[in-house]
Amino acid sequence: MARMTGRRLLFAVPVLLAVTFAVFAVADASPFDPVKAYAGTAGLTASQENLDQLRANLGVDQPLAVRWWEWITGALTGDLGHSAVMRQPVADVIAERIGWSVLLAALAFVVAVLAGTTLGVLAARRRGSLVDRAVTSLAYTLEAAPTFWLGLLAVWLFALQLGWLPAGGLTDTGSTTVTAGQLTTHVILPAAVLAASQLPWFALYVRQGVGDALDEDPVRGARARGLAEHTVLLGHALRSGLLPVLTLIGSRVPELITGALLVETVFSWPGIAAATVQAATAVDFPLLAATTVLATAAVLLGNLVADLLYGLADPRVGFDG
Repeated sequence: MARMTGRRLLFAVPVLLAVTFAVFAVADASPFDPVKAYAGTAGLTASQENLDQLRANLGVDQPLAVRWWEWITGALTGDLGHSAVMRQPVADVIAERIGWSVLLAALAFVVAVLAGTTLGVLAARRRGSLVDRAVTSLAYTLEAAPTFWLGLLAVWLFALQLGWLPAGGLTDTGSTTVTAGQLTTHVILPAAVLAASQLPWFALYVRQGVGDALDEDPVRGARARGLAEHTVLLGHALRSGLLPVLTLIGSRVPELITGALLVETVFSWPGIAAATVQAATAVDFPLLAATTVLATAAVLLGNLVADLLYGLADPRVGFDG
């Protein structure tokens, strides 16, 4: 396990370097001017001399490779640069927002895993039944529905029509402090929408895995020994059927991040994903590079955790990856 973790960490270094360079290259090729985005309406009347001076102050007048290398060397010392769009250091932007993104993603992921596993077991228990058809139909419908569309639908139904939950934000209108009650009511809709976007995969994988396990000889033997049905289902079939789900956990991290970006935008959630959108539209090199590194690191960590969990759950696999 230690060797596998070490190899993955060493592999992550060139990957992160390549990702950051790609971010700077794509932003450099973008038709949007970061100087004009930073200056706003004042840039329309500013002289070329002032714009050139602002370009030098922001460091965007330097070659691509120089900007990238300066950002890398600064990041190694903890200096992630200054965000032009946020008007504050990138480290402060991330520190203020990462907690809210982790909270939203963690809640959504836990709900998706628990709800998807429950629905998958119910469907696998009696394949072809009404419950099975209902679960699979729901899963395929949610899988095909765009995340932003689910978010807009949730806002329209639960916030505008029924008035049960707030439409977005972190606090009520006019409130300056975040309370536990406000946080609870405001996180329900975005977390539910993000969970709904991830739920189909877990439900379908568990349904397939548990359904196949119910036809295996060890499960048939357990039934022949007279064990109760719930013991056979939860103690034997579910344990075997959950192994493929462990690999799914890592592979869903990229989709979780993409879904969080859309959900945070729809619900005005003050997280990292929302800052990424602002950084991309304003061609904010330092902030865009930092948020992209975080997303890439999360994907690599998710894959590592999934492989470790699979190796622990099934000793036959080992840790040779």
